[in-house]
Amino acid sequence: MSNFSKLKDLVMSLEGDFEKFYDKQNSAAGTRVRKGMQELKNMAQEIRTEVQNQKNEAPAAGAAAGAAKKAAPAAGAAKKAAPAKKK
Repeated sequence: MSNFSKLKDLVMSLEGDFEKFYDKQNSAAGTRVRKGMQELKNMAQEIRTEVQNQKNEAPAAGAAAGAAKKAAPAAGAAKKAAPAKKK
């Protein structure tokens, strides 16, 4: 959960610069906003990679059980026959 806290802190730290740029047209604040947004993008990519790696490291037994459920549909889930065409 540390990554989430870092993410929130970064977004909150940019709030003042957003206000200065949009409300007061301070171009230096715009530069800081762009820099912060780049950091946000990089942090988001790191989190995505971490989440994907943890997901891929999940126990194989759990994944095999989930695949078995998909392969065998429930008895009540049989397809209905298509209605007959009218002449």
